[in-house]
Amino acid sequence: MRHWGLIFFLILLIQEQGVFLQVGADDGFMRTQGVQLLLNGSPFYANGFNAYWLMYFATDTSQREKVTSVFQEAKQHGLTMARTWAFNDGQDRPLQVSPGYYNEQTFQGLDFVISEAKKNGIKLILSLVNNYENFGGRKQYVNWASSQGQSISSPDDFYTNSIVKGYYKNHIKTVLTRRNSITGVAYKDEPTIMAWELMNEPRCASDTSGRTIQAWITEMASYLKSIDGNHLLEAGLEGFYGPSSSEKQQSNPNFQVGTDFIANNQIPDIDFATVHSYPDQWLTDSGEESQQSFLNSWLSNHIQDAQNMLHKPVLFTEFGKSLRTSNDNQRDQLFKTVYSAIYSSASGGGAAAGGMFWQLLTEGMDSFRDGYEVVFSQNPSTTSVIVDQSQKLNRIRKMYARLRNIEKWKRAHDIGNNGN
Repeated sequence: MRHWGLIFFLILLIQEQGVFLQVGADDGFMRTQGVQLLLNGSPFYANGFNAYWLMYFATDTSQREKVTSVFQEAKQHGLTMARTWAFNDGQDRPLQVSPGYYNEQTFQGLDFVISEAKKNGIKLILSLVNNYENFGGRKQYVNWASSQGQSISSPDDFYTNSIVKGYYKNHIKTVLTRRNSITGVAYKDEPTIMAWELMNEPRCASDTSGRTIQAWITEMASYLKSIDGNHLLEAGLEGFYGPSSSEKQQSNPNFQVGTDFIANNQIPDIDFATVHSYPDQWLTDSGEESQQSFLNSWLSNHIQDAQNMLHKPVLFTEFGKSLRTSNDNQRDQLFKTVYSAIYSSASGGGAAAGGMFWQLLTEGMDSFRDGYEVVFSQNPSTTSVIVDQSQKLNRIRKMYARLRNIEKWKRAHDIGNNGN
């Protein structure tokens, strides 16, 4: 009889750990171990989406129902990761009005986004600045510096000008130390945030050697980690190969952007690699068959390199195909190709941790359509492909969670036996 107390305790422990419950995004901070993401000690494989517009909508309280709706719909379709902007520099509804000056109403919009993600068990990747002019980006930063008398020759000075770098570091600090007005939790202490992203698609055309961006990532990653030791960090890369792996540069589309997938991701403070996949944008003169062949190689090369060279997880943080230049079947095939490569790796405990399609909208957002949008109620075939992947990756997570709880039970049982 004296063992019944231990057995009852173990049953409670197992229930609390989720063996008998649906696997959600859980409450802990994301970690890495080798090539795997870990959540609460178990490997994390998940399906996700991009919705860059969340903070912009949430800034207007009359539009917040769109944010709530998209998170609820995402949850219903098994999605547990979202990527969005934690920046809007000097534009409409700005977060950062000018260097060091912030719009409280917009910050409260971001507070709401994080709070709603938390309610729906969705982990967030928050990007901190844009490579492009949309929502301000690095061009806005250099314009601010220029207006203060700095000698600026191009937007690429974002990476090297000390004043501009100071502006960006201040933005990092301001966002990370923000205390959420709804939850009361500082962003740097909020486990709903899965990772920070230094920049959306960093590029530096003036230095294709990759050295400029390498130095910038190294400096900014170190600075961010000095403030926030809880969260993972990624650079925001598209996946283009650089001089450190010159033999792999033939895998790129026929252009260079000044990044280096291997060297940039080998920086110690970068916790996992990212890859974007847009054959329809990168190979505009190629047919469907050539684009498909490119995509197959692009996916397998990056998964193998994350596994064998970087020894870090990889997330496919953007992919899509425009319905303005293709049909539903062609887009569904691209989704299936990306998802199949991820699942093939994930099912063996490999480096591909998941994918995040571009982009998820909800109904009544026609002005935000870009051809890549998925609206669940209006795109049934693509929705079915997404749900199938969500279910497959959730099954992998459940399997790992159960294995971990069995190990816990065995350890507790051994302790009980040793105590006799």
